[in-house]
Amino acid sequence: MEASNHNSPFSTLNPQLADFHEIRPYEAGEMKQAFDELLADRQFSLVMKGLAPWLPKTARNGLLRLAFTGVKTPLDFQKRFMKPVVKHIIRRHTDGCTFDDSALRPSPSTIDPSPRYTFVSNHRDIVLDSAFLDVMLVDKGYPTTVEIGIGDNLLIYPWIKRLVRMNKAFTVRRGLTPHEMLRSSQLMSRYIHYAVTQKQENIWIAQREGRAKDSDDRTQESVLKMLAMGAADDVKSPADRLRPLNIVPLTISYEYDPCDYLKAQEMQQKRDNPAFKKSRQDDLDNMKTGIFGYKGRVHYCCSRPLNTWIDTIAQLPKQEFYAALAKGIDRDIHRGYRLFPGNYVALDETLETPLYADRYTAEEADTFHRYIDGQLAKVTLAHPDRDFLRHQMLLMYANPLRNFLKVKK
Repeated sequence: MEASNHNSPFSTLNPQLADFHEIRPYEAGEMKQAFDELLADRQFSLVMKGLAPWLPKTARNGLLRLAFTGVKTPLDFQKRFMKPVVKHIIRRHTDGCTFDDSALRPSPSTIDPSPRYTFVSNHRDIVLDSAFLDVMLVDKGYPTTVEIGIGDNLLIYPWIKRLVRMNKAFTVRRGLTPHEMLRSSQLMSRYIHYAVTQKQENIWIAQREGRAKDSDDRTQESVLKMLAMGAADDVKSPADRLRPLNIVPLTISYEYDPCDYLKAQEMQQKRDNPAFKKSRQDDLDNMKTGIFGYKGRVHYCCSRPLNTWIDTIAQLPKQEFYAALAKGIDRDIHRGYRLFPGNYVALDETLETPLYADRYTAEEADTFHRYIDGQLAKVTLAHPDRDFLRHQMLLMYANPLRNFLKVKK
């Protein structure tokens, strides 16, 4: 399938998509072929065998083919296969996932089916940030889910790439030269504009490349500049180039981040060896821990679309415009945090004063301390710096509250 995108049935009917064959998700006319090739993949078969070792391969494939009956689009695939999986993860590994989309509704009880959105959000989990959003959009009655960008460093096997493309993912290329990066950014931006304005899809994208290890969530201006690249050449104003994307700041709050000890561990590794880089196995360990680790309560909060206030900064010079836009997105994301007792405990400990002791009980503080101690016990470094690791983990929980308090002043 990867080698035959130019000649796929859908591409033949829609030549415009050929421009994006390097990165785009599969389309409706390509889903059956992609599914057949997924079932024929030896490594995928081994994964399925691990999930159901008591079933012979022919029976496993037969059941999957039966379940695939009637699936014609990536959205069908998400609803049939991915939604039940994500719902299971929410039941097993969280204490509930809630969604405040009131800023997008014309009135509390209605949804306008016509707009599509580009959700620019803080980043907590490699896989689940967009997957949880997909489920909540479907449950709330929105007409479609989101397309997402996934770094090609995570697509280490052909079956993974095929599966995520069936699941509405487009590819973000990593490890490029500056010239290649510029071309890749332009192509991805043009695709995002095409997806929102012509395919009528939503987009989810993180506010920065990679997760903020210390949860001090800040929007990279380079992300906003990339989003603006794909507008028509005759559109000059940065604000006008971004308006068609209907950008919505989105805040993701976790009560507990199952990858917190892995992030702290990586911080020590980089402190001790500035040249340290994560391996592919490290990426896979982070994905697995993020999916199956305990997250406590999870909350998503949409802010008002940027188009409701972008005119107030539209006349600024280009560099000042992007700086002001990033600052505005940060303000909205920080304002949307759902705070939990652990956030207040962590900030008090980093300040070394019980300034917010009225926001948690002794039992809640003890629960949070036990959690931190349990996570620290999972660190696998040969020479762990316990004080450093603990401080970094406390910062991860203190920083959302610190930023929330700043915008509430």
